[in-house]
Amino acid sequence: MSTGNMNLTLKVWRQPNAQTSGKMVTYKADGISPDMSFLEMLDVVNESLTKKGEDPIYFDHDCREGICGMCSLYINGQPHGPKRAITTCQLHMRSFKDGDTITIEPWRAAAFPVIKDLAVDRSAFDRIQQAGGYVSVNTGGVPDANEIAIPKVIADEAFNSATCIGCGACVAACKNASAMLFVSAKVSQFALLPQGQPERWSRVQAMVAQMDDEGFGNCTNTGACEAECPKEITLTNIGRMNNDYFSAKLFREEGVHGGDLGGGM
Repeated sequence: MSTGNMNLTLKVWRQPNAQTSGKMVTYKADGISPDMSFLEMLDVVNESLTKKGEDPIYFDHDCREGICGMCSLYINGQPHGPKRAITTCQLHMRSFKDGDTITIEPWRAAAFPVIKDLAVDRSAFDRIQQAGGYVSVNTGGVPDANEIAIPKVIADEAFNSATCIGCGACVAACKNASAMLFVSAKVSQFALLPQGQPERWSRVQAMVAQMDDEGFGNCTNTGACEAECPKEITLTNIGRMNNDYFSAKLFREEGVHGGDLGGGM
């Protein structure tokens, strides 16, 4: 329920491009309905800036339904803002109070260079996916749903891993700008299922190598990534990826193929 419109102060990071230094600029956001989403609030501010002949605040968005992961904003020191398990587009202004000052920044990571203002280039994630986040071998036709026996706990875990939307909140939350939660989720969704076994070892090695090449930091197990993930991807995936990575080195030396070991937890 609405409790009256709010007047807010926004401190927004403005940066023309990756080659130019940026700065914080203060704006007033007056008459904001508590029922607006955070992105709708920015739309209102941008409409006001446009009417004044000023450059609107550049930010990323697409579906506005918590699916695409593009609304990557660092709000008051937290990726996607103060609420758990939501994206920025699902954050409503009733999460703030009248008179609040809200600081809005882009993701901060060397591997995510600023495009403009609050939008960053996350194509590093695309390149990690392209390195091995798929099944390229012939695994046969589509079987009946119950033909391949997969324990429910493993099927559920694979599905949970596959819910990662690649927003980059894990990177933004990590003091080392590590992408291990993202990469481990993309590795796990295949490592847990029979269809992913033929390329299991080559996949994890290729994706981890690409992650390192992109300049992401290492994991030090603080758990900030899990705490800020809008899809609640767990650290269990990182442990699984590490196990597969070192197993891949061992078994490749011994000539064992991925499918020879199965797809356990």
